[in-house]
Amino acid sequence: MAATQATTRSKNGAVGVVAAPAPTAPAPSYRAAGGAAKVGPAPEVEPSHVWLRPEMIATDFSESRKRYPVSVDEYVRFHEQGFLVVKGLLSGAEIKELITHSEDLMHGRLDVPGLEPPAPGMTPEQIASRYLRIHMLHRHLEIEERYLLHPRVLDVLEALIGPDVMAMQTMYFIKAPGGAGQGYHQDSYYIPTYPDTLCGAWIAVDTADEENGCVWFTTGSQHEPIYPTEDRVAQNHTNLKDLPVVENVSHTDTEVNTLSKIAAKYPGKEQPAVADPGDVVFFAGHILHRSHTNMSKDRFRRAFVGHYANARSFTMWGSKNRREPSNQVQILARGWTHLPFGVPRFGTPCAANQPRPATPGGGEPMPMAMMGDMDKGDMDAAPQDPQRNDPTMMRSHEADAVHPPASY
Repeated sequence: MAATQATTRSKNGAVGVVAAPAPTAPAPSYRAAGGAAKVGPAPEVEPSHVWLRPEMIATDFSESRKRYPVSVDEYVRFHEQGFLVVKGLLSGAEIKELITHSEDLMHGRLDVPGLEPPAPGMTPEQIASRYLRIHMLHRHLEIEERYLLHPRVLDVLEALIGPDVMAMQTMYFIKAPGGAGQGYHQDSYYIPTYPDTLCGAWIAVDTADEENGCVWFTTGSQHEPIYPTEDRVAQNHTNLKDLPVVENVSHTDTEVNTLSKIAAKYPGKEQPAVADPGDVVFFAGHILHRSHTNMSKDRFRRAFVGHYANARSFTMWGSKNRREPSNQVQILARGWTHLPFGVPRFGTPCAANQPRPATPGGGEPMPMAMMGDMDKGDMDAAPQDPQRNDPTMMRSHEADAVHPPASY
């Protein structure tokens, strides 16, 4: 289980790359009860229109690359069962890159506030189990932004929820042997969009199976509404007269997590999303899903997960109290939109930093990309308040998660 040593890496997670400026003083950090890292603000660096990329990367971003064509059968299966496993979407070289990245995260080799090197004398097992998952690293590290905007992942999303796609969130799961699972939940409960077009893309870095805690999806439940907790009534739906309030969403105990009563409506319909390294599991925002503890003795279950929505959906996710527009901090990955949108901090090629498409039928140009200061209401390039990075995402597992602050 011991992770191999790697060269110390620069701020964006790669060797020999021009890194974004570091803060003049270390950001303060401390640990709260339960082991969750509380981090200080990240450097206030405006998004780059020049790609700050490593000299060598595993992904082909060239215009001549071969696009992944989604079949009609894949499209139908995604909508029929609520999830779709696309085999071999990423290459072996890309998975090797993500494995090395996970080792850098575990060993604290990357300059991210809150990600500390392991204490002297820690065993390999202790090092491996320090973090279950880390959120929103695409706002700190070039490599995470690059995989959030992976062109073949976007090819599939373009067909499933596009053609216009915005990239919203990243999570890197480092689920070591004994790592905890997560109970029934629906992702659109955590990341609401209007209309609701949320879709997750779960990149398998290791083999994921029933032994080491793969994700299980309840097919058919993608047609269910989003069930609110008491504090989120009317967040996702209005005018549903008999929509019950649920409790303890994401709790692994089915007696406590009352979403289990909804899952019980689909006996025999829960399916494990068994995946090999390089497979990507796409899943709808409404589908009930969960995972179990990694019961293997010596196998990780690592995964890089991105969340996306149609770029023409409105969202307030990530804003103060979830009550202010936040499209301006979500990256336009594909297509176009009439709404404000964000630009990738490290300049990874995507729709947000490419020439604008022509307006159908001519006429006035479409809106420019904007970054917003949501406190003042100004639509310009401005740093984002660190409190807005990822509010309450997977809040019942807060002790196992690290939330670096937003950097724009």
